[in-house]
Amino acid sequence: MPTTPTPTHCPYCALQCGMNLTALPGKGVEVTERADFPVNRGALCGKGRTAPALLSPGVRLTSPLVRSGGVLTPAGWDEALDRVAEGLSRARTEHGPDALGVFGGGGLTNEKAYALGKFARVVLGTSQIDYNGRFCMSSAAAASVRAFGLDRGLPFPLEDVSRTGCVILVGSNLAETMPPALRCLTELRENGGTLIVVDPRRTRTAEQADLHLAPRPGTDLALALGLLHLVVAEGRTDEAYIRERTSGWEDARAAAMAHWPEYVERITGVPVPELRAAVRLFCAPENAMVLTARGPEQQSRGTDTVSAWINLCLATGRAGRPHSGYGCLTGQGNGQGGREHGQKADQLPGYRKLTDPAARRHVAEVWGVDPDTLPGPGRSAYELLDALGTDIRTLLLMGSNPVVSAPRAAHIEERLRSLDFLAVCDVVLSETAALADVVLPVTQWAEETGTTTNLEGRVLLRRRALPPPPGIRSDLEVLHGLAARLGVEKGFPTEPQDVFDELRRASAGGPADYSGITYRRLAEESGVFWPCPAADGAEAAEGVSPHVLPQDPAQDGSPAAVHPGTPRLFLDRFATEDGRARFAAVSYRAVAEEPDDTYPVLLTTGRVVAQYQSGAQTRRVEELNAAAPGPYVEMHPRLAERLGAADGEPVAVVSRRGRAVAPARVSRAIRPDTVFMPFHWPGEGRANTLTNPALDPTSRMPEFKVCAVRLERVRSAPEGDSVAGCV
Repeated sequence: MPTTPTPTHCPYCALQCGMNLTALPGKGVEVTERADFPVNRGALCGKGRTAPALLSPGVRLTSPLVRSGGVLTPAGWDEALDRVAEGLSRARTEHGPDALGVFGGGGLTNEKAYALGKFARVVLGTSQIDYNGRFCMSSAAAASVRAFGLDRGLPFPLEDVSRTGCVILVGSNLAETMPPALRCLTELRENGGTLIVVDPRRTRTAEQADLHLAPRPGTDLALALGLLHLVVAEGRTDEAYIRERTSGWEDARAAAMAHWPEYVERITGVPVPELRAAVRLFCAPENAMVLTARGPEQQSRGTDTVSAWINLCLATGRAGRPHSGYGCLTGQGNGQGGREHGQKADQLPGYRKLTDPAARRHVAEVWGVDPDTLPGPGRSAYELLDALGTDIRTLLLMGSNPVVSAPRAAHIEERLRSLDFLAVCDVVLSETAALADVVLPVTQWAEETGTTTNLEGRVLLRRRALPPPPGIRSDLEVLHGLAARLGVEKGFPTEPQDVFDELRRASAGGPADYSGITYRRLAEESGVFWPCPAADGAEAAEGVSPHVLPQDPAQDGSPAAVHPGTPRLFLDRFATEDGRARFAAVSYRAVAEEPDDTYPVLLTTGRVVAQYQSGAQTRRVEELNAAAPGPYVEMHPRLAERLGAADGEPVAVVSRRGRAVAPARVSRAIRPDTVFMPFHWPGEGRANTLTNPALDPTSRMPEFKVCAVRLERVRSAPEGDSVAGCV
């Protein structure tokens, strides 16, 4: 194993922090600072520092497992792949191609996401593919496409956040979800800027704010409309910008004016003086930004909510200007790239639409198939999971753990158990993998090379730092082996660079054009921002050779043109047909499930700093478990007093979908009408047992962030638990 540092990137969140990995013989893998990467400048959170713990053979899977007599037992690769191929083939023969489901993940590299989408559509012929990124950024993506014609989490580098005049941060707790990014907010204030945080909890991030707005969960849409009303009423709109760079303002303004301050205060609980202060702070400087995260997005009206925040940016002339604009803080490690290259139900590589005949022709030519053989759009993530065991009889799952992460999780667990056949590719035996008929152990980030695209749209190269243990294969090798067994001998290479070269051709000319990006460039630069067409866009939709690239030296030794990438979007025009940003005329509508006499309290969910997503990996790291050992129910002292619950006592949280039990954590940092649960744990403390799968009509995002619950105090007794109080 090499003993010199390998520059690479963290396997966790969408910052994709730079780090160096050094394999020390007999001592494991050491993580050291990589100060040259501009996103984190060497800083790492606890998850990044401890990531090598997952490389230990004692923690991760080291052999395929097949179910025999109801028990998962070790098996060889040929037997395991044969079993998977047989399960897929049988379902297709007996029920048709759409009886086969494929579920991917926002942590898969671009190469894996691309290959998985191609495998589903070319080898299986199924339309039933989606991924867990639908649970993260889909509402923000839909709103961005609606307004700007294009979705890229941040249309500017993260460093611009510290150089603007004011940031409204909506539904994000950066201090715990992306700790290295908190420095941008610290530098913002050091540079004289102001920070407004919108969150029903007074989080560690909210404590840094100049103004903290604590709305009732699910009312972010009303809040944004109320702020826009005040912008108009106080004469703070940028009329020249609206006239020259936007369309649809009259209807959007009329909708906003129906949300006067006192009405918004009644809905949100945010006092009118605080609304006015927020408008004053946001409009005072020349430049300002709105950044949203899962808080406003994971709602059944999430797309409209994000549109309302975008409207605020457009009305004040912020979007498409330096150090200004709207951005989404993407969550998963490759949440951005994962939705660009084909594992999403309605998309083809390059962020092309599956329903676009020209896009189908282009991608089909790269794939060497008839475009008429490509299936149409399939179900969204929750709808796909909900159809398991009925319309969908067999599922291939990569890089996701829906037993913990899906809304109405107990129901989804039942659907998974009802399948005729389930195959899971994973690094560890997750709660979902434990239900599988076949589990395939795959390589992880330090053992393979591949690309990811971080929250800025910066394409990055993760480098292999050490070989995987014997008996481990990559996801690309798995897809290659399955394709061959299902009669497709070619088209699924196992080398990541070969896959990326094909991805570049497939994306050429598309909204997310990677054709001018090569592994060599990524190794030499600190990432490349898409879109980055080949030869300054000269190749366009005809594609480029996967081996002779425009930025490589020409045969006579003279340099070819190189597109620099696009760090900042929309400075000249937006990606709409007429180049104008589009206002959306949206109005407040209540969440799908309001409190009532039976379920009088609101539940919201989120992350803690020491755990990540479903916790399948971080819960196996001793240091992280010591810092965050289990779930809890955060509640205000007034609510705890009404319930008769003390700090640390078990409390049951009950919704229309189920019951979860966890210790109470009494805190004044949360509204009295709301409780909070982190969602990283399975078992009786599983927060997603409670959450509501009501879907946004546009993005198909479930309403994770708000549902109605009641609380029950739990007291142990010899004959079992008994309720001693109820709220």
